[in-house]
Amino acid sequence: MPVKKGHCLASAANMTPSGLEWEFVTHGHFVTRDSDDMSSDEAPYDHLVKILLVGDSGVGKSSIVTRFVSDSFEELSPTVGVDFKLKRLDVDGKRLKLTVWDTAGQERFRTLTSSYYRGAHGVVFVYDVTSAASFAALRETWLKEVDMYGTIESSVKIVIGNKIDKDSERAVTREEGVAFAKENGCLFLECSAKTKVRVAEAFDELVKGILETPGLLVDSNDGEDRVKLGAYADHAGSGCC
Repeated sequence: MPVKKGHCLASAANMTPSGLEWEFVTHGHFVTRDSDDMSSDEAPYDHLVKILLVGDSGVGKSSIVTRFVSDSFEELSPTVGVDFKLKRLDVDGKRLKLTVWDTAGQERFRTLTSSYYRGAHGVVFVYDVTSAASFAALRETWLKEVDMYGTIESSVKIVIGNKIDKDSERAVTREEGVAFAKENGCLFLECSAKTKVRVAEAFDELVKGILETPGLLVDSNDGEDRVKLGAYADHAGSGCC
């Protein structure tokens, strides 16, 4: 059944970590600017927002990030270590600078990538709807990793089932995804990085939740978030490909 833009796939699962339900808004609620639209990385912003993607290797985390940031799709090889991209958004008069962190899913990189969990305002748990193993790993591995290494208790979390363009190969039902997200206080959406379906909406929903969580963001005027971004970028530049 086709999904109408601007409506939740699973409104019952769309719960903030505080347990408060809120309605999804249409993509028109957001005016989006790509990072390369800005002539300088020093362009002013009101908030720096750190978003972290986790999940098994091969579920499409890098493709989701690329689709969101530059609206393109490539068949990408697995991320080695950690990578990040910048995205600027104007949301209801607030200028946001998003750092979107793409972590490697392979176990051999866990020690490296776990250090980047700190300070994440939003966490995206990604699984492949054609892989039951990647869905099971959210419970067995990734929730535990974020709980262990994440430092912001009120961070907003969303579960994303990717690759819905392969519906004939589906191994995880939407209902299973909804139930898991609801059980763990996460938002939920399914998407396809390849066909572009609902990728932007997933990030819109996550960012809206972050903005609506009291005390989660600090003003950029205090300089703290600028220092943090520079430190993260230094590490990323030395340890990623």
